Amino acid sequence: MRRVAVTIAITLFISSFTFGDAKLEDWPFDQARNVATVTTRQVMKENYPILMVVHYEDDDSWAFTCGTTNDSEDLMLVGMGQVVDLDSSLHSIADLPPGWSATRNSINDPWHRTKDE
Repeated sequence: MRRVAVTIAITLFISSFTFGDAKLEDWPFDQARNVATVTTRQVMKENYPILMVVHYEDDDSWAFTCGTTNDSEDLMLVGMGQVVDLDSSLHSIADLPPGWSATRNSINDPWHRTKDE
């Protein structure tokens, strides 16, 4: 019985960690908070601003990058929620259609949307 209680406690802990206090209806993106997304080491570890977002058409995945590197060694896979929690302005482009990108020059500038070719 103790083993079952511990398993339930761990499961509840993991669930609360994955989704936090956010309700599913508060999440505006077409992919869940815990779905893997591409970002950069600079965004996650060096607090670079997110200046480029891509919503890929082929698999509906997303990338949130700083736009300062194309080096594969700088890429990271993290949960979408981890990235979006860093910058609440990303909610404004949650409706970006697959096959589109959004860019901005600085965190204070508006997002510019373009259809990918």
